[in-house]
Amino acid sequence: MSPVYRFTLVFLAAVALAGCSTVSGWFADDDDDPTAPVELTDIEEKVTIRKLWSVGVGDGQGEGLYRITPAMTDDSLYAASSDGRVLALSRERGKTLWKTDLDTDLSGGVGLHEDSLFLGSSEGAVLRLDAQSGELLWSTQLRGEVLAPPQGGGRVVVAQTYDGKLQGLDYDSGELLWTYDSNVPVLTVRGTSTPILLDNVVYAGFANGRVMALDARSGAVNWEIRVAISQGRSEIERIVDVDGSMALSAGELYAASYQGRVVAIDVRGGRKLWQQDVSSVSGVSLGFGNVYVADEDGTVFAYQRTGAGLRWSQGALGYRELSRPTPVSSYVAVADFEGYLHIISQVDGEIVGRVRVDGDGARADMLSDGNVLYVFGNSGKLVAYEITGRT
Repeated sequence: MSPVYRFTLVFLAAVALAGCSTVSGWFADDDDDPTAPVELTDIEEKVTIRKLWSVGVGDGQGEGLYRITPAMTDDSLYAASSDGRVLALSRERGKTLWKTDLDTDLSGGVGLHEDSLFLGSSEGAVLRLDAQSGELLWSTQLRGEVLAPPQGGGRVVVAQTYDGKLQGLDYDSGELLWTYDSNVPVLTVRGTSTPILLDNVVYAGFANGRVMALDARSGAVNWEIRVAISQGRSEIERIVDVDGSMALSAGELYAASYQGRVVAIDVRGGRKLWQQDVSSVSGVSLGFGNVYVADEDGTVFAYQRTGAGLRWSQGALGYRELSRPTPVSSYVAVADFEGYLHIISQVDGEIVGRVRVDGDGARADMLSDGNVLYVFGNSGKLVAYEITGRT
């Protein structure tokens, strides 16, 4: 059993008291465990990975298995840590523009819309900050940990909590406007999907294996689709969470579930376009006409967006708890539980570069722009890398 999955079980009793249990694996002796992480082997380096800058951000992900993810604009980068530190940095040199220490433990972030940042706390609070100064504009108390970045859209802020609720708040005041309450299974993976808010519609995935579109102003359901159906005799076998980040482009939504599928959905009518079997909790991304997803078994898949099937797969990173694949230039990057960053060709799936970012691992979504990649390690190390091919 992999380290993070074993550690997830530590939360089982505590979360059960709140009405929901968490499990992501089962006990085994690693010496005989076929799901033990594979050892890395030498690769032929075909890219140059140059560190541009590195900055420490509080205690990073802390001890809560969080995936607090930075956000960026054209010239700034915003990052937060579980102990309440929030930083605004220049993207070019990593220079601190402002910093603030909130009097709360953070668990979800960073959401960004125009002049505002949105964060979630482990105690269920949603916070709005001024992106220019870090000033706290409002804080609204909900129930349940906010494990994904709240999303703002000018009139509404939406936040998803670990107890299965999706809630809409007034953008200006933080007042609660509506609540959608999903059916939470007995056991779930620790985490939630990151909602997408666009054109007054919010798209969200839930622990019951469903993806839904709701009216952001009222919370009314527009449509819903099953990404996965619970199967098996035990509650563990029946876990089908839609966790991690979804991707939306050109009217098509892509989502993946644990012990289920990766699917493409036409958002205009909630029609499923295609699906492929996969088991993932880190989410999906898009690039080079592909849909990228990292399976729990460590295989990175590139499926053709057209629905024509698999373009390539890379299986050399078995059970290394990969982050969401992130396209950068003509490559796609994944990070693992030991903090290694792996650079993969988007053309054929070959691993062409590797560097260690953070000895404590790196599970948060990475960000990229052009050939620059931003990686936020679990210990709080935020690093910018330039990725270039070797001639």
